Amino acid sequence: MSGRWKRFAALGAASALCVVVTAGIASARPTEGTVAAAPNGTLNIYGMGGRDDVAQGRINIATKLIEDGGGKVDNPVGGYNTQAFLAQLASGNVPDLVYFGRGEVGSLAAKGALLPLANCIRSENIDTKQYRAAALREVQYKGQTYALPEFTNQITIIVSDDVARAAGVNVNSISTKNWKQLRQINKRLLKIEDGKLTRIGFDPKIPEFFPLWVKWFGKDIISKDGLKAQLNTKEAVAALAYTLSLIRDHGGWDRFKAFRDTFDFFGRQNPLVRDQIGAWPMESFIYNVFADNSPAEELTAKYFVNRKGGPITMFSGNGWAIPRGAQDPDLACKWMKSMTSVDSWVSVARTRLNARRAANPQRAFTGLYTANTRADVKIFQDIYQPMGRRWYDDAVEKLYTVPRYGFAIAPSPGSAELRQAYIDAINRALAGQQTPKQALDQAQREAQAAIDKNK
Repeated sequence: MSGRWKRFAALGAASALCVVVTAGIASARPTEGTVAAAPNGTLNIYGMGGRDDVAQGRINIATKLIEDGGGKVDNPVGGYNTQAFLAQLASGNVPDLVYFGRGEVGSLAAKGALLPLANCIRSENIDTKQYRAAALREVQYKGQTYALPEFTNQITIIVSDDVARAAGVNVNSISTKNWKQLRQINKRLLKIEDGKLTRIGFDPKIPEFFPLWVKWFGKDIISKDGLKAQLNTKEAVAALAYTLSLIRDHGGWDRFKAFRDTFDFFGRQNPLVRDQIGAWPMESFIYNVFADNSPAEELTAKYFVNRKGGPITMFSGNGWAIPRGAQDPDLACKWMKSMTSVDSWVSVARTRLNARRAANPQRAFTGLYTANTRADVKIFQDIYQPMGRRWYDDAVEKLYTVPRYGFAIAPSPGSAELRQAYIDAINRALAGQQTPKQALDQAQREAQAAIDKNK
């Protein structure tokens, strides 16, 4: 979840970056070019923020690999920040490796700030077929691969069984296939008492999941080549109008948001325990949180489906990239390969399972969901053990199968601006400042202008 998209750097920082990369930009586009500085044997990493057991376990494996080869690793704790990274490049203080949200790749690659990984992939014999196709496309720009992907954070729908029962709603009827029916169910699940919202029915999770709702029509918010914004298509406008209607059924955005902001998603008094929400789409990580904090609370995991009933999900997550000007690209490549390899993922999955079982034999392990297909299959087949709680066992099976239906937003030279444009548009529509069409028309102009400027 770290490394979320941020608005691109201020004009001054961007201009400085252009000065830094101008000399190598001609070669940056078709090939990896050459690295000006000589290797110094120390791998300098930027952007590796919060570290749970899965992150730290793989860090330990990769660090040992580098140190066994005679190198060193400088990997300070600290999350990625776009402006800080651009400032480093502009000053010539270039890290060897950067860890950030994959949505940054298109913008940075278009500026020549990242090395294409063709030489890295070839020299380290990295089999790119092991990565999920949608996650790999997310880090490719103009035919070149610029990063290696980590997690997928696939989205499914979570239903509170208790809320559904209390509202007299059959869990099987809760589906995104039929939007008219879903809105009726939303009204039955939500609860307003004495003019106060006390339970959300179906939370569409906008602005963040807006591209998933547009995908319901089979459409994308940007063209496959990342050069044409598609934010104000009739499908996008319809998706925004519909999701807004789900929220307005609760009495409006202000009431909806004020109530949702009281939720403690990561604690023992989470919305499942307190019956505060009926159903909503959510990333895969939350199942492990709920299994730890409220394992007895029954839930149902469901696919987010399109209008034909076919499963769809949206990928997001971080990736590893090598900045132009890195002193030790070879060490960086070895690190990336290790951090995303089958062996590393399987090792930390087994360690997590064993640690949890040692602490509490009943403690949940709901799997890992990575951008490495082979790792996921091996973890599910060889390590994962059913909890004996139907709702989590069923959820894990869905979480391991749904990535085959995954998509990701195409990289673009205006990736950050595109996302900010639709977030701002949706917020204006939520606030009642503009109609869905007016909001998305403005977003389209803003996003396309950014793409044209940066390509």
